[in-house]
Amino acid sequence: MAESLTLNIHKREGRGTNKAQKLRKQGLVPGVLYGHKQETLSVSLSAHDLESAIRHGHRVVDLNLAGTREKAQICDLQWDHLGKEIVHVDFKRVSEDERIHITVRIEVKGVAPGIAAGGILDQPLHTLTVECPVIKVPESIRVNVSELQLGQAIHVKDLTLPPDVKALADPEAIVVHVTSPALEPAPSEESAQAEPEVIGRKAAEEGEAEEK
Repeated sequence: MAESLTLNIHKREGRGTNKAQKLRKQGLVPGVLYGHKQETLSVSLSAHDLESAIRHGHRVVDLNLAGTREKAQICDLQWDHLGKEIVHVDFKRVSEDERIHITVRIEVKGVAPGIAAGGILDQPLHTLTVECPVIKVPESIRVNVSELQLGQAIHVKDLTLPPDVKALADPEAIVVHVTSPALEPAPSEESAQAEPEVIGRKAAEEGEAEEK
């Protein structure tokens, strides 16, 4: 479970592209805070602090607004066209006693012995949507592949999840597996014989043409 993190936010006045651009030039990210049938607030916060929180896996944070704290889930992030900078964030109010749906990253640990046997480790699923208490959001879901042999797979149903955490994905979905490398199909006996026959027939036809 990720440790609680506090982000300082400020009310912002006015909306629109120009005002948002001015905030970004000051190193701030515009956003909104909503939920729990309370007033929707337009806010701003440090871009550096928000990016650091995301980088360290925080998805539920404590927001500090002029000395008043409340928990919120980071529900939506908008990035620039290069995918490098956050240009807007949506916070949703949550309470400590509620359960939420949230997406967490999957972290593969260990070395699969199937690789030594010539296999390739493939991870189709990199994140997992789970249901859990607000105060027990896991930083990541760890998957140990140290016993995964060639041709074997770990499915969602095989994952060991923290207490009170429930996976919402298809139980049969493959998280990671060791597959055989794709091989070029060997030419069939018929196709191998076909070309010499064509070449020979063509040569015979050319010879007949010369005789004429």
